[in-house]
Amino acid sequence: MRNILFHRTHTTQNELDAVAGAIKSGWLTMGPKVIEFETSFKSYIGSKEAVMLNSATAALHLALKAIGLKRGDEVILPTNTFVATAEVVTYFDAVPILCDIEYETHNMDMSKIEHLITERTKAVIPVHFGGQPCDMDELYSLAKKYNLKVIEDSAHALPSYYKNVLIGNLNGSDITCFSFYATKTLSTGEGGMATTNNAEYSKSIAINRLHGISKDVWDRYSGGGWEYDIVDNGNKYNSTDINAALGLSQLEKLEWMRDKREAISNKYDNAFDGKIEALIIKEDRETSYHLYVIKVENRDELYNKLKEKGIGTSVHFIPIHKHSYYKKTYAYNTEDYPVANVVFSKSLSLPIYPDLSDDDVEYVIQNVLLYAK
Repeated sequence: MRNILFHRTHTTQNELDAVAGAIKSGWLTMGPKVIEFETSFKSYIGSKEAVMLNSATAALHLALKAIGLKRGDEVILPTNTFVATAEVVTYFDAVPILCDIEYETHNMDMSKIEHLITERTKAVIPVHFGGQPCDMDELYSLAKKYNLKVIEDSAHALPSYYKNVLIGNLNGSDITCFSFYATKTLSTGEGGMATTNNAEYSKSIAINRLHGISKDVWDRYSGGGWEYDIVDNGNKYNSTDINAALGLSQLEKLEWMRDKREAISNKYDNAFDGKIEALIIKEDRETSYHLYVIKVENRDELYNKLKEKGIGTSVHFIPIHKHSYYKKTYAYNTEDYPVANVVFSKSLSLPIYPDLSDDDVEYVIQNVLLYAK
């Protein structure tokens, strides 16, 4: 029987050499490789600033701190997202306000945002599901009208383009947060990045990733002197040179890995056309192809059948309003999210990563066509 994992990070000898080099340097924590990765990443994205952290969750948390989120504030976000998007809002005793999604893209439905806005609304967090950018112009119009901050959850969107501009450098956004988790399009094992064109936001995030210290450890041990000051009540969110070395190696092949995922997506599209429902990609944007999601009536049965055949799949996501903690704490009404409810009941994510062979892809296709209803 086959053993096709849902995801496998593409690594070669280059990654092994990069990590070994970081270890052999004797500098294992945040140091010169982190700085090099930040510099290379912002050069690739086109943003003025980039700050590496130990997760996208940390990036989102410190982004909200940078914009001044306070207790009682409200932040609008899609219910169809990983829990971290809502969780970081609760760190401030602020309230995550959930929005329903579009059926065709699984992105936040911009037409449903305005009625959620109150005098307490501080920000909106769009999540680019599967790598396809949200309808950002519509969101920017609302943000300008109501004086809202926009923080992009771009955990899936590297590299993705909205109207020919890379996500991470859109003019209307305040801060963009990327994930380098093990299953992401660029992986450092654990890690994240915040990009922005606002120097004050960048400074806030950089200081607060390491306890609010005025100078990081590399500054102090590379000639900057031992003195430092605590200038804010920060966190322990810094990444390491080992992670950054891995990230630098992955960044070099980022476009190639995207092309490989696109080729797999095209094979799925051709095989499923007219037979199985998949996400629609809008014409004015380009996706990273982080996920390939189909919608079927027998999702759970198909999941189990594919598992029996040695094919790993996943579900993205269990909506926030269905989780017991959030239902209990914020009294979400499941009837307020009819599209997300339907999408959740039907959705299954198929394997899509560079190391999948053509034969593996055909095997997945054959079994999906055989068992999907």
